[in-house]
Amino acid sequence: MPESDPPWEYTLYVPNDLRAVTICRRALRLILTLHCLSQLTDLAELLATELVSNAVRHTKGPAALRLRYSDGVLRIGAWDADPTPPAPPLRTADVDAEQGRGLDLVRACADGWGWYPVATDSGKYVWCELSAA
Repeated sequence: MPESDPPWEYTLYVPNDLRAVTICRRALRLILTLHCLSQLTDLAELLATELVSNAVRHTKGPAALRLRYSDGVLRIGAWDADPTPPAPPLRTADVDAEQGRGLDLVRACADGWGWYPVATDSGKYVWCELSAA
């Protein structure tokens, strides 16, 4: 997709339910396919899964997946109602571990990542970016 294409944004609000992770992943795949960004799908799914999983597993309220594309960059973000900053693991997770490696994967695979508090919702927004180039 050329960088001159107009920017777009989608937000999917989900309940605090692990099934929401699969729904977000499938919605992301459809959105990227329809916007001719299929080359980003596999990595974007992995990153979105980690962000939304953290939002659902580690908080008690609703969450949201936000996708934004602008100037050749896809930003994937997850909002949740807990204002506590995302904490890196206290220890390095084992290679075979099924939990505890989410933010490590995001850091390793994304072109950039970060988080910020959302004052109006008293929550936080954790995001990462992928270049479409």
